[in-house]
Amino acid sequence: MLNKFVTLRRRARRVRDDLRKKSRGRPRLSVFRSSKHIYAQVIDDANGQTLAAASTLDKDLKGQLKTGADVAAATAVGKLVAERAKANGVGQVVFDRGGYLYHGRVKALADAAREGGLDF
Repeated sequence: MLNKFVTLRRRARRVRDDLRKKSRGRPRLSVFRSSKHIYAQVIDDANGQTLAAASTLDKDLKGQLKTGADVAAATAVGKLVAERAKANGVGQVVFDRGGYLYHGRVKALADAAREGGLDF
């Protein structure tokens, strides 16, 4: 039986390969979730650049949040990354959930990014 880390990385690789086929040149909104924080980046894979990023460790959010590991924090990060991406001229992205299930904090971040104006 494989351990959780190997299974997560294998699932993430499978999801990312699928996104590469379907992206049609759009940047990817990548999510990383740890036990204490959540991070999001808009990445242009063609040029290898990060166009926008946000996390619960940002100065803008750190004082406002009770904890970095709940749905409210994920919602705030989703809104902030959408705002920063729109400021850099990014409107359409593909959502890269990595190896995580589309549930809970990951879903909250995605919904907030959609409300913030990102299209995916």
